[in-house]
Amino acid sequence: MSPKTASPLKGLSAYGQSPWLDYIRRTLITSGELKRLIDEDGLRGITSNPAIFEKAITGSTDYQDLLESPDVVTMSAKGLYEKIAIRDVQGVADILQTVYNESKGRDGYVSLEVSPALSHDTRGTIEEARRLWKAVSRPNLMVKVPATAEGIPAIQQLISEGININVTLLFSQAAYEKVAEAYISGLEARAARGEEVSGIASVASFFISRIDTAIDSAIGAKLKATEDAGEKALLQSIEGKVAIANAKITYAKYEELFSGPRWGALAAQGAETQRLLWASTSSKNPKYSDVIYIDELIGKDTVNTIPPATFDAFRDHGSLRASVTENVDAAAVTMASLEKAGISMKVVTDKLLVEGLQQFVDAFDRLLAATAKKISEKTPTARINRLSFKLPPDLAAAVDETINDWRTGNKTQALWRGDASLWTGEDEAKWLGWLGITDDQIAHIQHLVEVAEDTKGFKHALLLGMGGSSLCPEVMRMTFGVIPGHPELHVLDSTDPAQVRAIEQKVDLKSTVCIVSSKSGGTLEPNIFKQYFFERMKQAVGEEEASKRFIAITDPGSNMQKVAERDKFRHIFYGLSSIGGRYSALSNFGMVPAAIMGVDIPKFLNEAEEMAQACGPTVPVEQNPGVLLGIVLGVAGKHGRDKITIIPSPGIADLGAWLEQLLAESTGKIGKGLIPVDREHLGTPEVYGNDRVFAYLRLESAPDAAQDAAIEALERAGHPVVRIAVDEIYDLGEEFFRWEIATATAGSILGVNAFNQPDVEASKIATKKITSEYEKTGSLPPESPILTDAGIRLFTDPANASALEAAAGGDRSLAGYLKAHLNRLGTGDYFAVLGYIEMNDAHEASLQTVRHAVRDKKHVATCLGFGPRFLHSTGQAYKGGPNSGVFLQITCDDASDLAVPGQSFTFGVVKAAQARGDFEVLSERGRRALRVHIGSDVAAGLGTLSAAIKTALA
Repeated sequence: MSPKTASPLKGLSAYGQSPWLDYIRRTLITSGELKRLIDEDGLRGITSNPAIFEKAITGSTDYQDLLESPDVVTMSAKGLYEKIAIRDVQGVADILQTVYNESKGRDGYVSLEVSPALSHDTRGTIEEARRLWKAVSRPNLMVKVPATAEGIPAIQQLISEGININVTLLFSQAAYEKVAEAYISGLEARAARGEEVSGIASVASFFISRIDTAIDSAIGAKLKATEDAGEKALLQSIEGKVAIANAKITYAKYEELFSGPRWGALAAQGAETQRLLWASTSSKNPKYSDVIYIDELIGKDTVNTIPPATFDAFRDHGSLRASVTENVDAAAVTMASLEKAGISMKVVTDKLLVEGLQQFVDAFDRLLAATAKKISEKTPTARINRLSFKLPPDLAAAVDETINDWRTGNKTQALWRGDASLWTGEDEAKWLGWLGITDDQIAHIQHLVEVAEDTKGFKHALLLGMGGSSLCPEVMRMTFGVIPGHPELHVLDSTDPAQVRAIEQKVDLKSTVCIVSSKSGGTLEPNIFKQYFFERMKQAVGEEEASKRFIAITDPGSNMQKVAERDKFRHIFYGLSSIGGRYSALSNFGMVPAAIMGVDIPKFLNEAEEMAQACGPTVPVEQNPGVLLGIVLGVAGKHGRDKITIIPSPGIADLGAWLEQLLAESTGKIGKGLIPVDREHLGTPEVYGNDRVFAYLRLESAPDAAQDAAIEALERAGHPVVRIAVDEIYDLGEEFFRWEIATATAGSILGVNAFNQPDVEASKIATKKITSEYEKTGSLPPESPILTDAGIRLFTDPANASALEAAAGGDRSLAGYLKAHLNRLGTGDYFAVLGYIEMNDAHEASLQTVRHAVRDKKHVATCLGFGPRFLHSTGQAYKGGPNSGVFLQITCDDASDLAVPGQSFTFGVVKAAQARGDFEVLSERGRRALRVHIGSDVAAGLGTLSAAIKTALA
């Protein structure tokens, strides 16, 4: 949505609701963004968050001036935090002063919490609230106090003293009534002393989405355990409805409490009601609208404090109506049905209060630890993975020019607002759910904690996926290894029958849980993997038990969801429709498998959120680690340096496979794009052309001396090098987010839609056509080789065949054709080996020898991918990106095939169809491509091929 378009957020005021933002940091104030939100979106208030402060302190230079002050070394961690927080709160309060004045003290507030450690200390809460009130010294401050048994009397006392209070962590109507009573009693105490009751403000923060998360989990457990149709219908009738019903009934109680003679006496003296504030209003369940907790809770005298991602979503597609007073009778029926279903609202809300308090305590502890570390290190620099780069003068000048363009054009803010015009003006705004996923996952982390606990008893976990659903889990497996007390994770993302069989032999199916991961639910490979392993599991443990060994990760409403429900899977976890597969690492597609294998997910996500904050919309471009990286890559691509050579330390080597997909599939289209180069061993500077950028991700806890030396040599030779210092393996969470921002930024600079993959779809269509033909005829379409030599057959399309025959001249041998093919490589081209064979160490080593021989002789970038997995990764750039690739596809006959249960085709047929479909689209796009078919003895065939290439390069 264009900023000039009327914002639905601004329209909330017509219904008596005030939108507040659940976010605060220094750059929100200094960048002018807060003022813009007030003017354009009708923002009416701000709530602070210790987790946001922590990320800003550790992950940015927002507070460099305070951290460099001489008195820091003498301060306590809490003292430093308060110095930082109080200055920010004062800055926000001053900007919101106009709202405060115009609303006559009804709005324009900023909140600051007392320490969560005082949640059960009445006197301590009162004393700290008094101290913070005095220190901030702004009339539009609200001090946040939790609604614990000890917090209620503190609230009453503080209101009686004229201190504005934001009461937090309310989940039940009963607790709310106690809070409202405390507020009214506090005002009455003031009135009894003859003191003013006007000008005192309070909100009661009633938490929403956490209730649905907890209730829906309980409903899900009961649905699994029952076969009774009536009970199922009852449970399904209340799923996703309890949080809103609870809020509507509480709002009705608000209207009752703040009416009648008792309240009238205070109102006559100028007292204002204690408004209900809807908190925790991001929608975790992707089956629900992402703005459901705003759309359905709009009403007079209410506040909605909204996380940034949900704030942007409502701006884009929120709807306006007085909804909080609708269907209150139906809400009462929902609450009654909940009790009838045997789920106690009191038990749930009591638990939520305990968990909520603990989350605040944990966040505050991390905050204090971060400030303590700043004091001990005596450094104001950001802790997040450091980024630096050394570029040739012409490229450096172009990067500086683009940084200025992004700064003056407020393009970082446009990215975070989902302004599609930043890319191509197509559907880009629909695909930015990943921007807020870390905060959302942290706020609703219980499902990840629970699945980790639930699967501890298994020896193995087998992930069945492809592309975006398999690459992040593979990175986690290869990086973290086997974690004691948790299943060993294995990943299958190949239809090669030898590889399917090899994976099956690595796991004990009797002690394995299978994770079927498919965003669309219609992707061929995960579906046939599921069919195969479901049958194998039934043979191993029996049909009834087999269902309990499967977990699905998919988008709501997909065919995979239907299959999982039909087959009664152990769990179904959902993705978000607003997150594409390659941007889904930090969503359930990456985090559920990581949790199952035992990764400390809260720690991992907190690291990722730190990077998210460092890349935020208000962070200056030159300090924004994601945007800055994206500018370097995008500008380099436009200047002919479009081969992004990824050099990770050995301990994080597999990160390159994930980065390949992200960069290639996001940018490689409409004849443009970045070509990622992964697993190419570092050579001496002279083997590289002037089309490279080297991205060195150095694991600081385990660096490689040889890599360090090689990178330094490249820098001395004038090659552009980007350096990223990764402190330890949990910082991979930071890299996932940084590179997503960087890729979206680079896509904007290149002028492409960074979120679609049109040429991947073309390959799928070609494959489907071939498999359909097989189902009709029982055989693959016939084809004729252009050469048969040394047991190897060569295939290509007529145009390529004609060019190769002419170039080969009289040398109609395998080496002759390969020489002709490789001689088509020119300056700025790249060579790609596409192996439709089992991905194992021996085959990898053989193909690596081939690619490096070509690189060193031709001085071109080289790529190596195994099919069909690369079809969902670099395949997009190969077909839709710049026509600078020379492709060598390698296929084989399968020594032993595998049937796909319930299908007429086999895994070998699927792989062959995928290879042919891939080649067909390469040919249609005018690519220089040659297919080498090596028969069923793959090792021997690769040996023959390698020798022929050696001869061709001589």
